[in-house]
Amino acid sequence: MFVIVVGGGKVGYFLARELIQSGHEVALMERDRVRAAQVTEEIGSIVIAHDGCEGKYLGEAGANRADIVAAVTGDDEDNLVICQMAKHHFDVPRTIARVNNPKNEGLFKHLGVDEIVSPTRMILGSIEADIPVHELLHLAVLGGGELELVEAQLRDGSPAVGRTAGSLALPDGCSIFALIRDERALSVRSDTELRQGDKVIGIGRTECEGELHRILLGETEAAG
Repeated sequence: MFVIVVGGGKVGYFLARELIQSGHEVALMERDRVRAAQVTEEIGSIVIAHDGCEGKYLGEAGANRADIVAAVTGDDEDNLVICQMAKHHFDVPRTIARVNNPKNEGLFKHLGVDEIVSPTRMILGSIEADIPVHELLHLAVLGGGELELVEAQLRDGSPAVGRTAGSLALPDGCSIFALIRDERALSVRSDTELRQGDKVIGIGRTECEGELHRILLGETEAAG
């Protein structure tokens, strides 16, 4: 497999090195000539000291035959441009982009980037795994960034405990569809009674998060 990695920072360097060690053909593009020279000394002549945002140089790197273009620079705008160019000008089968600002995830998906990797989102998810159970846990962004998949663990005193799913006045565009109880995943029906300790999985528009929090977990500290 031939992979073009654009961005010779730490992410791009280690990604290229691992791909090479796995037996793949790799070209690494880094526009900073000093950094490109440093990386060349460590991993060899696969480094191309040009800007991957420019179609001319992306083409010279072999984009017309690349299986994957991975744009992993520290600039979201550059990564989007690189993936757009790879996809639409060189018909690269698969594009992967590093997205530093989670707010840009929806735009990247809408514009056809095949896969996005958000270090911020990953770290946030790890942190949220240790957040007290009175908070919503964000699991994923869906629908081009307009929807969020969330998890709420019902504690003693949660207003949803003891009520059926159908009796909850959920806001438009929001629903709960599954729960985890005693380490088992269960589907949620209108007559499903919610219990203390249940982990409820819901989906809804991002602007409905506050209302969903209030219904499942109670008022937020800011509101109370």
